[in-house]
Amino acid sequence: MTRLQANLLLALAAMIWGSSFVVQQIGTGTLGTISFTGSRFLLGAFVVLPLALRQLAQRRREGYSFSSRDRLGILCTGLVLLTAAVLQQHGILRTSVTNSGFLTALYVPLVPVLGLLLLRRRVHFAIWPASIGCFVGTYILSGANEVSLAVGDLWVISSTLFWAGHVMLVGIMAGRTQAPLVVAAGQFLVCGLGGLLLGYVVEGPQAADFAGALWGILYMGIFSVGMAFTLQVVGQRHTPAADAAIILSAETVFAALGGMIFLGERLSLFQLSGALLILAGILAVELLPHSRLGRPKALD
Repeated sequence: MTRLQANLLLALAAMIWGSSFVVQQIGTGTLGTISFTGSRFLLGAFVVLPLALRQLAQRRREGYSFSSRDRLGILCTGLVLLTAAVLQQHGILRTSVTNSGFLTALYVPLVPVLGLLLLRRRVHFAIWPASIGCFVGTYILSGANEVSLAVGDLWVISSTLFWAGHVMLVGIMAGRTQAPLVVAAGQFLVCGLGGLLLGYVVEGPQAADFAGALWGILYMGIFSVGMAFTLQVVGQRHTPAADAAIILSAETVFAALGGMIFLGERLSLFQLSGALLILAGILAVELLPHSRLGRPKALD
């Protein structure tokens, strides 16, 4: 696979994820947040399962055996994914599709920050102004006239911490096992079963609730979870990480377009400047470390 083909796969994944923000807002019916999340990820697990089983058999032929530590890592990855998805879904129902799409992208600059704090990984100097710019852009994008953000925005922002942690865990587990599809299917299974169990206890869904959200579950499970995450895994094996992050962050643009086309949402020029500030921070974090300016003394 060429680098151009890989980038096109990542762009398609970003498009699917961007469009899914609309589905997450209008396709849940009366089904609760946790139950909807569990349903779509369990379906996604079954979509990826055939590819995962094939890769698992291949790794076994190569002499690799999944240890208890590997299984624990996949379990933790799935639980972090469940937390991130539930918080995001809860917030999406309480804010605009445009805001939720742009705010979710805050996980991109958060990844190196958490890497520095938790894993002692040094970061490029660009991360600090970029993080401040993203915070200011978040406030502008919210359109709030007061200091506090909208309730839904705060839920989505809280989910980005777990999305950032999830990205780090996926990288660790995929690198450790050399079986990204197995890791993907395993985390989806944990997230799906955990979400349905917790949803049953907390929300008490009925069969009619699942029926009302059927089309949303099918779209999110097949396309957003099963297809888009698989495209991401395949694409990132053939393109540099910086390219991949930039292309995947385009989901924010597709989310805004989806909100405008299907829900009639509009951004004022003031809000648009906040969105652009967030994207500028994301691009700075991903591009500057690979520029001539950043290479000689890239790390501080």
